[in-house]
Amino acid sequence: MRQRIQTGLAHACLLGFCAFMLLTPARAALFGDDVARKGVADQAKRLDELRLDLKNQADTLSARLGKIEEATRGTQASQQSMLELVNQIESLRREIQNVRGQIEVVNNGVESNAKRQRDMYVDLDTRIRRFEQGGSAPVGASPPDGAPAAAAAAAPTTAAAAGASSADETRVYEAAQQQRRIGNYQGVIKSFQSFLGQYPRSPLAHRAQYWIGDSYFNLRDYRNAIASQQKLIATYPDSPSAPDALLNIASSQAELGESANARKTMDTLVARYPGSEAAEKAKRRLTTLR
Repeated sequence: MRQRIQTGLAHACLLGFCAFMLLTPARAALFGDDVARKGVADQAKRLDELRLDLKNQADTLSARLGKIEEATRGTQASQQSMLELVNQIESLRREIQNVRGQIEVVNNGVESNAKRQRDMYVDLDTRIRRFEQGGSAPVGASPPDGAPAAAAAAAPTTAAAAGASSADETRVYEAAQQQRRIGNYQGVIKSFQSFLGQYPRSPLAHRAQYWIGDSYFNLRDYRNAIASQQKLIATYPDSPSAPDALLNIASSQAELGESANARKTMDTLVARYPGSEAAEKAKRRLTTLR
């Protein structure tokens, strides 16, 4: 573009010079030297004006061309930026898909763990209820080898095994147990505390006290869990729940970082109740704490 403008300017100057050369002799002959000099001056002035006008046009076109080039460069930069942005968006989409896949895996694991935990609670509850229904074996103990499964199923009901416990006691106790089955530990604590307030001499009172401490443990309130289980041992020293209460105390102490106290409590458990399932668990845990 600039080259074409410069070429046009050169052609215009050449034409002007030729016209000057052709007109000068004729005009000199007709009008004399003065007239000729004036004509030459006018012609030179017109050439200067033409040259200035062409220069201005060339400058204007050059400026417009510069703006066009700048806009073109800006468009190219903008296109490059857009391309980079699109690539980043695609990369983020792939990362989001990967994260979603990982979340699905974690959710499946959580659901599986929750199901296993519910199954464990159901199994534990079944075994505890057999114990509460008059079984003499400690909590979690398996029936003797060769004992028919129907014998366990035919065990007496909670109310009958409790002896002096009334239907109302059993109903209130079972309502509290239902809160535990669904994992409402705050509700468990409140319900069993109410049960103990209503029926402090119930044959089920020691179990109610144990579940209060166990619920505090599940809520990670380890100080109250220890206090509740210590109350069970002090109030019901001959309770078959005492070994489990000591194990719960040791577990709470371990969670609080009190390893020495936890070892001491488990040593007491093993020495005082050597044949209990809680003592067997304590022995296994002691190997990891020592």
